[in-house]
Amino acid sequence: MAAMPTEPDLHQPDGLPKPRRWWAIAAISFGTALLVLDGAIANVALPTIARDLGVSNAAVTNVVAIYQLVLVMVLLPFSSLGDRMGHRRLYQYGQALFLVSSALCLFVGDFLVLLALRGLQAIGAGMALSVSAAMLRQIYPARQLGSGMGVNSVIVASSSALAPTLGGFIVGHAPWQWVFVAAAPLALVSLLLGRALPEPVRKPHPPEWLSGLWSAGTMLLLIGGMQLATHENAVIGTSLAIAGAVSLLLLVQREKSRKNPVVPVDLLAKPVIGLSALGAIACFIAAGSLMLSLPFRLEEGMGYAPEEVGLLLLPFPLTMLVVAPLAGWMSDRIAPTKLGVTGMAIAIAGLLLVAFMPDRPGEFGIGWRLSFTALGFGLFFAPNSRLLIGQAPRERAAAAGGLLSTSRLLGQTMAAVTVGILLASGAGLGPTPLFVSCALAVVAALCSLARFVSVTKSGGTMATLRKT
Repeated sequence: MAAMPTEPDLHQPDGLPKPRRWWAIAAISFGTALLVLDGAIANVALPTIARDLGVSNAAVTNVVAIYQLVLVMVLLPFSSLGDRMGHRRLYQYGQALFLVSSALCLFVGDFLVLLALRGLQAIGAGMALSVSAAMLRQIYPARQLGSGMGVNSVIVASSSALAPTLGGFIVGHAPWQWVFVAAAPLALVSLLLGRALPEPVRKPHPPEWLSGLWSAGTMLLLIGGMQLATHENAVIGTSLAIAGAVSLLLLVQREKSRKNPVVPVDLLAKPVIGLSALGAIACFIAAGSLMLSLPFRLEEGMGYAPEEVGLLLLPFPLTMLVVAPLAGWMSDRIAPTKLGVTGMAIAIAGLLLVAFMPDRPGEFGIGWRLSFTALGFGLFFAPNSRLLIGQAPRERAAAAGGLLSTSRLLGQTMAAVTVGILLASGAGLGPTPLFVSCALAVVAALCSLARFVSVTKSGGTMATLRKT
């Protein structure tokens, strides 16, 4: 076996050649689908798991919470590790770990064992997700990166839309353990196609064990504290979250002096990337708050049955399926700032339409409002992701990908915390969550504008301005 190169080829071609590129895209697509499916498919099985294992409804939510928590803890450390050992190698190791832990879930009969295996699944998923965006940049030519991010957004949206339906079908026709194995075939296909992925390039960076463990512990305090404060103990949870914030400040100070920091402070210091990450977090919180709060309003405020609510929400992900690739294709030709600000303006208008819709607007009335809102969010996500990944130095592509994934997961977690607080205060069934989403959409739009202004003030060329 040929030795793996330790330095990137300075004459590396712009993207993979065809037809290898198509096989690599398929490998990444199957891998992305399994990660999204596994993160969302368990929700519908939680009541069944609680009854079968004899745990409370509150306790069984940890099946989802521990997966999200472990995933956000490991993304940045694994992004750094991927640079040292090669992106493809880490990606496939992660999928192999995911396959093994999924197979073991078939034999679960104890709640604590299930939680441990969900943690292992999250570690495998984190290994793959931490470097997937970096490999996308290697797969696609630079001029088509926006289209690639659009395709990736389609996979995410379609998998999110499929997860509840697939999970419900499995629970209705098979033991609930099969829910955690449903995504495993996708990992197997991705592994079989994995030879088409970009060759692994190892960089001779020293290991960053202290920074990696510190980063994971900080996320544990921050995210775990917020979840605890929302659902269990407000005082202890808030104290842990504050400790996490202090730990993050100290870690950032340490990372500033390092050449290849685990926490990508070097990238965040670049206005284009830092503002894109902040805009992504705000936008994910806004979209997540909409989709998490609306079922409560539809079911408890408007009287729809639970089985109807799932169908009523479908226009949002289905619209994203259409808009995401179009927005990605457009971002290769139109400045992402123009698309992002336009998208957020549409999203704000859509959120206000949803906030002020009548008590019984009918299925069509709900559907077109959600589709209109999804159009706005779709115009923002793919171009913003393209900019965050594309503007990072090639040697820091994995760090940028980890930053993008962390922004998404942090935004989704913050959305759950926000809606939980509003529901606990009695303001979650009305239009208040939509107003919060509007405010966050404004923040995302301002991030896009500030990003453009920063490039203008720094004397950017016309070519640079067109790219931002």
